[in-house]
Amino acid sequence: MPHGMKKVIIFDFWGTLVEQGVTSPIKQMKRMLGLEEMDYPSFVVQLEQVMMTRSFESLGEACELVCDAFSVEKKPALIESMIGMWNKNWLLARPYDETKEMLEHFKKDYRLVLLANTDNFSVDRVLDKFELRELFDELFLSYKEGMIKTDSRTYQLLMKKMHVTPKDCLAVGDSIESDMAAAHNASVKGVLIDRRNMREFEPKITTLKELTWN
Repeated sequence: MPHGMKKVIIFDFWGTLVEQGVTSPIKQMKRMLGLEEMDYPSFVVQLEQVMMTRSFESLGEACELVCDAFSVEKKPALIESMIGMWNKNWLLARPYDETKEMLEHFKKDYRLVLLANTDNFSVDRVLDKFELRELFDELFLSYKEGMIKTDSRTYQLLMKKMHVTPKDCLAVGDSIESDMAAAHNASVKGVLIDRRNMREFEPKITTLKELTWN
């Protein structure tokens, strides 16, 4: 890391900084598609690859491509339901109570990066709605980068862009399978945020107010 540059904290978005507007939208999508039998982690990766690694003209176009990817008939009623649920998620989303205050606090001593798997309709709108965008030094959004965060290239690209090595980074996220695994594979220290304190993982916090770098 060049002399004088601050270390980097890499934040996930949903479940870490912002509460989803609906409960488990990806699980709801899986149910709507009638894929109850499919392994959930595999479904998540496939869905994110299809929906979140490029831009779409409309959410309808993205949902139709999802149906194609999982060999599900593109019935208009199904597409409408998917669009409605997905839009409701970002429309009703809101930052956790401490999010803005803590980002402002961390920004004094660190450079902040947002690393999110997202389509080109959701996270951007929430960032603007709650004026969170300016709190980040860099946004790594999967639809712009063309890769999701568990792709081995993602962290390499991020660190290159920020001129840092793994020891200069700290990753914070709410998913062991996605956030913590991606950080671990890049030799970056990960801190799990488990707001309901229900999972076994070390190190772990239940609110951003507990986050320290030591």
